[in-house]
Amino acid sequence: MKTLNEVFTKLSMQRRYEVWFLRVGLGDGSGAWWFRYLLMNPGRGGCAADAQGQPMQVWATWFPREGKPETWIQGFPVESLGSDGAGLSKRGASPFFLEIGENQIGEDASRGRMEVGGQRIFWDLRYRSTFRAELSSKGWIGFSRTPHSDAVFSGEIALNDRVFRGEPLGCGMQGHNCGYRHRHFWTWTHIYFQGARGQGSTLEALVYEMPFGMMFRRAVLWHGGEKHTFRKFSESERDSRQLSWKLECTDARGARVEVRVSGRGRFVHRLPYVKTDCSGPFEVANDSLALARMVIRLRGRAAEELTTDSGAVLEMVGS
Repeated sequence: MKTLNEVFTKLSMQRRYEVWFLRVGLGDGSGAWWFRYLLMNPGRGGCAADAQGQPMQVWATWFPREGKPETWIQGFPVESLGSDGAGLSKRGASPFFLEIGENQIGEDASRGRMEVGGQRIFWDLRYRSTFRAELSSKGWIGFSRTPHSDAVFSGEIALNDRVFRGEPLGCGMQGHNCGYRHRHFWTWTHIYFQGARGQGSTLEALVYEMPFGMMFRRAVLWHGGEKHTFRKFSESERDSRQLSWKLECTDARGARVEVRVSGRGRFVHRLPYVKTDCSGPFEVANDSLALARMVIRLRGRAAEELTTDSGAVLEMVGS
């Protein structure tokens, strides 16, 4: 059975990025963590002229409740995968695994250890979920997949002497994206609303530019054990500076969802990503501790309002 984590990239590919990532909102509300395992242009050794252009990278970002986010990045050569790329599962094979020294990610677990800029970061996480989704699949061009959409995390994370530990530790998601190039424009959100008896609801929405002035739009709602896919939706607000997004989704079955996601102003994180053609960086704005409100109207049921101040991530590129 496919798990949506299967590797697409061949190590001979000279222009390609593929990334597996986690977003963990801590259960105590103190912040969120974002971990990222990146494979980029392995056939040409990444983008050698750029300091952040290594072909293998591991990222860790801490989003504290009060304070500016911090990111630490450690790069590795392709040879870190071992002889014949033994540290990476075969293309299309399941179960998936990626091992770069002490940094590993698999179908339901992730580990890492790095020392960057005088800071020590360590994580040892396990996760489980009941729902997965594929928002976009354009073959060789790229895809956006969420193997664990309503993930519950257990284990520990340490930043120097500060340790976050729990069974469970927090909630969030695990994603998997791949492409020939990054989009020039996109907006993406994933929201986890904690529910009664441990059953969560999630909403994931994605917009990006396509050729000939067209736009891709899709949103997926997982609520009450039911999946609702919205292939088109309207946006009444998108602010890339303050990081806010308001949208309304409807489907043929009469389901209607109104969503507003807002970044935390001065705590929005802006990071340079390296283009796969090695022509330079571009800016990505992200708040992995965004605020969200959603109203769900399903046919024959009373409207439900869900809110969270620790379960949402909002990301934007382009104005």
